[in-house]
Amino acid sequence: MPVWKCGRFELPLGVKTYVMGIVNATPDSFSGDGVLPSQAIARARQMISDGADILDIGGESTRPGAEKISLEEELSRILPIVTLLAREIEIPISIDTTKAEVARQALAGGASIINDISGATFDDAMLKVLSKSDCGFVLMHLRGTPQTMGWSTPFASAEAANDVITEIQNFWRERIDAARENGIEDNRICFDAGFGFGKSVEENLEILRCGRELKNFDNQNYWPVLSGTSRKSTIGKVLGEMEMSDRIWGTAAAAAIAIQNGADIIRVHDVKEMTRVARMTDAIVR
Repeated sequence: MPVWKCGRFELPLGVKTYVMGIVNATPDSFSGDGVLPSQAIARARQMISDGADILDIGGESTRPGAEKISLEEELSRILPIVTLLAREIEIPISIDTTKAEVARQALAGGASIINDISGATFDDAMLKVLSKSDCGFVLMHLRGTPQTMGWSTPFASAEAANDVITEIQNFWRERIDAARENGIEDNRICFDAGFGFGKSVEENLEILRCGRELKNFDNQNYWPVLSGTSRKSTIGKVLGEMEMSDRIWGTAAAAAIAIQNGADIIRVHDVKEMTRVARMTDAIVR
């Protein structure tokens, strides 16, 4: 049975959907759930009680137009949370960061996964840091940066402009090669298509429709896939619901479709509700 290797944790693939709870230790999260580090610890504990299989802790907002913060500020937001939780919980801790030094210190503090929205393209040192660990690595596709992706972002090529699925797969292939060149084993890599990151509503919906095609892009390996649709603006635009609290049912539908089409992990804000969605969908499709 294939597994996703995340440090001391090995997550069997194909057996169940893993629910990754989002812990935003930021004041400017797009979803309105950013909290102080002390509050983030309480939120993390509640998510575990609600059924989270993984916690994903972020100290820098990646919403469209978000301002960059310093390395020191990001470390001050997440390290206290990581070091405390790592001593008391028995599920993997993921760190949502694009900074290699944040990744290095978080891994030393007990994190098991690095979730990099840039696929390790924003910081040249990221792959070197990951190569010195046995952590899991979530490799995501995006266009532009959080500061620019709210604007029209050029496609990589004319061919890719006609096919977002092809564009994502080509990016993944390029990043697999880069990871392998740095000694990162295949069973540590998880892919994220980057729903909402520099993509149109139609492209985001296509990502959900074509989940199986995305997942099976390389017949030589079984790659775990993470789906991050929770509370995204595409849901608000489709349903005409701009309040974050109104997007839960759209998120539930997107999560169920993602699971049906091969997602192994769903990254969510509303852990209790989405755990139930995952369990019910698993009972049907697995």
